[in-house]
Amino acid sequence: MSDSELDLIILARDQSKLVQEAWQEIHRFLDAREKTRLVAAAVTEDLELDHHQADIVIVLGGDGAILRACRQLGSRQLPLLGVNLGRLGFLADISASDLISRYDEIEQRKFDVVDHLMFECELEHQDGSSEKFLGLNEVVVSAAGSLGMLDINLRIDQERVTTYSGDGLIISTPIGSTAHSLSAGGPILQQDLAVFVITPICPHTMTIRPVVDSADRCYTMKMDTVKEGVMLSIDGQIHRPIVSGDKVHVRKASVSCKLARLPGHHYYSILNRKLGWAGQPRYRKK
Repeated sequence: MSDSELDLIILARDQSKLVQEAWQEIHRFLDAREKTRLVAAAVTEDLELDHHQADIVIVLGGDGAILRACRQLGSRQLPLLGVNLGRLGFLADISASDLISRYDEIEQRKFDVVDHLMFECELEHQDGSSEKFLGLNEVVVSAAGSLGMLDINLRIDQERVTTYSGDGLIISTPIGSTAHSLSAGGPILQQDLAVFVITPICPHTMTIRPVVDSADRCYTMKMDTVKEGVMLSIDGQIHRPIVSGDKVHVRKASVSCKLARLPGHHYYSILNRKLGWAGQPRYRKK
């Protein structure tokens, strides 16, 4: 293999017509590239990515596909480039046509790789057992199907913060600040910050507001008494029921998500485009 050859993995597991048609078009395009070696492609099933090495992983889908890819890569994160075939696309922000038209830049490695904070979420059950999950966006404890107010006691490095009473609590990374946290009134964070944002969901006390704190601390949520239906959600893709006495610990992960960015990528221009910040409202003169 020559030094200039690019090793590539494609993740296109979404079975939607849009994703599969894009995969077929991109696959035909890659077949004609002499300096690209398609190491593996996940089209119908997940790959055992620990067995593959690549210079870059191209993910076809939306932001949800990127979140899934990060978890799938686990302790061995590789550079990810997202091709947006979904809706907003904060993480997967280039189109399939952009991928093809700018592929020379990718093949020549003219992209930056930016590390982004990931978290480890540990669900400590009241019986002493525990489960651990890797994530990129957010951890949410919500009243969900309980249809009642939820009391969540939060500690940061064992220091008591407060008891949040309401529909739930979100602990988000900067990447996740434009997801569920934003919808709940949380701030938008620059994506390369090493912080978590704590955002209450419909708090009963109006003086309770979002808080931003260091990612080097441990965040513990404890629910002393909960009704049936309370849920823990990781990145909106993993769900676990919560019972009385359970604890949820959120810490900085030992690995980071590596996002590949082509030249011309600018965070605030994406916010302008995706969130409709393009201009001020025009008022009719009287």
